[in-house]
Amino acid sequence: MIDEIQHDCGIIAVLGHPEAANLVYLGLYALQHRGQESCGIVSRRDQRMRVAKGMGLVADVFDQAKLDQLVGDSALGHVRYSTTGSSRLENAQPILVDCAKGSVAVAHNGNLVNSLEVRAELESRGSIFQSTSDSETIVHLIAKSRMASFEDAVVDALSKVRGSYSLIAMNQDMLVAARDPRGFRPLVLGTLGDGYVIASETCAFDLIGAKYSREVEPGELIVIGGGELRNYFPFPPRRKARCVFELIYFARPDSLVFSKPTHIVRKQFGAKLADEAGVSGDIVIPVPDSGICAAIGFSERSGIFREKGFTRNHYVGRTFIEPKQSIRYFGVKLKLNPIRDAVAGKRVIVIDDSIVRGTTSKKIIDMLREAGAKTIHYAVTSPPYKHPCMYGIDTPTEEELIANQHSVEEIRKFIGADTLSYLSMKGLLSVLGEDAKGYCTACFSGKYPVVHKSSKVSQFDLFRFPSINIR
Repeated sequence: MIDEIQHDCGIIAVLGHPEAANLVYLGLYALQHRGQESCGIVSRRDQRMRVAKGMGLVADVFDQAKLDQLVGDSALGHVRYSTTGSSRLENAQPILVDCAKGSVAVAHNGNLVNSLEVRAELESRGSIFQSTSDSETIVHLIAKSRMASFEDAVVDALSKVRGSYSLIAMNQDMLVAARDPRGFRPLVLGTLGDGYVIASETCAFDLIGAKYSREVEPGELIVIGGGELRNYFPFPPRRKARCVFELIYFARPDSLVFSKPTHIVRKQFGAKLADEAGVSGDIVIPVPDSGICAAIGFSERSGIFREKGFTRNHYVGRTFIEPKQSIRYFGVKLKLNPIRDAVAGKRVIVIDDSIVRGTTSKKIIDMLREAGAKTIHYAVTSPPYKHPCMYGIDTPTEEELIANQHSVEEIRKFIGADTLSYLSMKGLLSVLGEDAKGYCTACFSGKYPVVHKSSKVSQFDLFRFPSINIR
């Protein structure tokens, strides 16, 4: 369970279905894990577009009255966690504007590392921004493009930005979906009857009964209009850099991500970790929910019985009232509580997906000791997380990342484990197989696939204030 790294965003579009907005609404439910700050839907009917969005979860923002106002045969939806831009309503998506090219709606998952530079140029030419989101930069670039057709304007806009994007743009006549040439963020294509569905993950297809067709390829542009689909690759090819943390943590285990079954990959991470760690114990317990699949793989490979060591409260909202009298580890206990009868007197192997600051891991271990665990072996199904992400995930600074500042032994002492094991980079890449070089592992290695030109600017400055040109 990651306490300090936040998800990016989720997008979905349904075209050619009379209940498009209702289906997008359900799809956003399936993608809620990708963003909990805000959500929105844009619908299209008879070339007229309407939008409804708000702060909070999908269930809190939408009711039947709002959905009844979003009738149409095409709709576009978004759930957001802010990576660039603060958490406020102006930054909620999809963004819908009226401009010289008509009504334009855009939903974006990713992070543009040159957005502030492009924004400054646009403002010098008279553009007025309504939000602090980097996604609005794309909208202004589309509106100001000299290209006559909508799809050419989208291509023109994307040619001016750098970084990561899985994007869906819609006007009165067509929808354009695009994925950046390195393919940082996932995007998939499916069908629903005679219509089409595009989404961040296949779990959204499962809920609404859509049929998965394929992954949208890095650098690919898909154009859907008049019931027909066209695709082409307008940008120079780049070396792929798919986010490995999608497979480690972010995506739902029931999704196909980068054409891989997430559940199976996580089991394989756990099995490889069992080979490398070489620890013995009485039980294997996952930190729910992200450690569950890996714990299965670890247990199967090691032959050590897998137990449910924690119970999780699935009804915790975004805010809660803490009692005036301090309760030790209140925030973690609100979500997780060890099962004493399962762990007392046992040599426990805890499976987690990562350690960020280390504070949550320490609290988990302390709670297990208080519950009577005899020894605690902490096993992590990723290499040490040392560097912040610049491509659409909100992470702490390098100084705040415990693995950037401390050795594995120092981390072990800090969190209070008897042993601490990380999956090695070699082990991680071996699970990914022949296409392992096509993944971004910068959070572990510090080798960023999109590099800024100025060595005077730190990676953290570039991540938080993305105004530097990149190649």
